[in-house]
Amino acid sequence: MKKVLITGGAGFIGYFLSQKLLANGLEVVGIDNLNDYYDPALKQARLDQL
Repeated sequence: MKKVLITGGAGFIGYFLSQKLLANGLEVVGIDNLNDYYDPALKQARLDQL
């Protein structure tokens, strides 16, 4: 199984990219600093779903 690193995994693009890669059978490692530029609760909810 291939492993992919996604930076900004809790952001809009990173989250949806991670979902697509997971659906295609890849292992995803996502990192995000969860700063408060965007709602941190929204980012955390996205990470919880992954």
